[in-house]
Amino acid sequence: MSRDRSNVTALLDEVPSFSRQNRGGIFLVIKGPDRGESVRLEEGRPVAFGSAPTCEMVLTDKTVSRKHLTAELVGEEVIMVDQGSTNGTFIQGSRFEKIAIGFGAEVKLGRTVIKFLPDEEVVEPEPSPETAFGSIVGGDTKMRQLFKLLADVAQTSATVLIEGETGTGKELIAEEIHNHSPRRDGPFVVFDCGSVPRELIESMLFGHVKGSFTGAITDRKGAFAEAHGGTIFLDEIGEMALDLQPSLLRVLDKRAVRKVGSNVYEKIDVRVVAATNRDLRAEVAKKAFREDLYYRLAVIRVTVPPLRERGADIPLLVNHFMSGFGPQLDCTPEDMSKLVRHSWPGNVRELRNAIERACLLSRGNSINIDDALVQEAAPALGIRTDLPFKEAKGQLVEMFEREYIEDLMRRHKMNLSAAAREAQIDRKHLRELIRKYALDPRQKFDEEDEGGGGEE
Repeated sequence: MSRDRSNVTALLDEVPSFSRQNRGGIFLVIKGPDRGESVRLEEGRPVAFGSAPTCEMVLTDKTVSRKHLTAELVGEEVIMVDQGSTNGTFIQGSRFEKIAIGFGAEVKLGRTVIKFLPDEEVVEPEPSPETAFGSIVGGDTKMRQLFKLLADVAQTSATVLIEGETGTGKELIAEEIHNHSPRRDGPFVVFDCGSVPRELIESMLFGHVKGSFTGAITDRKGAFAEAHGGTIFLDEIGEMALDLQPSLLRVLDKRAVRKVGSNVYEKIDVRVVAATNRDLRAEVAKKAFREDLYYRLAVIRVTVPPLRERGADIPLLVNHFMSGFGPQLDCTPEDMSKLVRHSWPGNVRELRNAIERACLLSRGNSINIDDALVQEAAPALGIRTDLPFKEAKGQLVEMFEREYIEDLMRRHKMNLSAAAREAQIDRKHLRELIRKYALDPRQKFDEEDEGGGGEE
């Protein structure tokens, strides 16, 4: 039995730029006299749980049998078998003798509860010598590390979760993973989970049969079936409604889809890449996103840095975009300085749009930066009408959240409880917003929540 919980802690608390899940996983005691103990499940090494000293996880719980339960990695499944225990083994309140479990599963034996978690490894790839990966350009160390990781990951069928702010190029990364993979000759299907009405998502993802609902006048293939032999890109996965997530989880587990109105599962061969601009770990903590679905998506997890964190890449990107929009044009040193100093809240997409406008508005041989950077906005609200609707709306919401929370916490002198009561929002949600916008340099809210500090 091992007390080394470094991998588990990294998964739950830290947010490394790149991580991957190793085969197997970690069993962690979350309730009972042995809370905090853990054991790793590996290929070819079954794990026994019980009070006998010969077990891989020895439990001091007196309601646990000597050899109570075993777990084994069989192919891609984790199989748990009760060994004829006195008090039985339960999952979600139901007793079982043999069951296949996934990440996030909580198993109860006696008074002990054990949770199965991924064996997540923080990845620090060597930076690629290249400053591009397909159509993605970047000379920053983090970007070149990303290129190296993507080149390796593309050759596998592993599910990839891409995290990053709006406009950082997540869809482009997904497309390049596909283009560099053995599936490059198959379809690349994009499905935006945030733009489809929730009542149509299942039909559009999984398909439907004729007559399954009003308006279903013919059979229809879903996005998963259309991506057969290729890659499906689930954009804005964090926007998917909680009650629809089990259906997606079943597809990822079974690699088969059932059309709306059908009782038959159809096998699919797809590679799944998902993306989000949300912090899915925070969403899991708020129970706004399923923990088991998160683990299923984050087999390989990469975070794309915002443009403000790689300002040295701006000249490289400017020249790259100019080569497409105005190859005969120049950018003066003064204009390049303006571009480097700009904050670019819309990231690379905003820079690309600005360079396209600057080329279209060019004067003589030079791009027109001054006019290109003039925001077509409603000054009172700061609405960016030069950006896609969803991106402009996201920026406006972020501006509102930041100003609201900043003023709220200032008036309450950083008293979390009082501020949450006035705003009528949950303390945990308020704390996440404070962290999101880095409004509390003291970072004491965890201690307040644990020890009752900050109460009036």
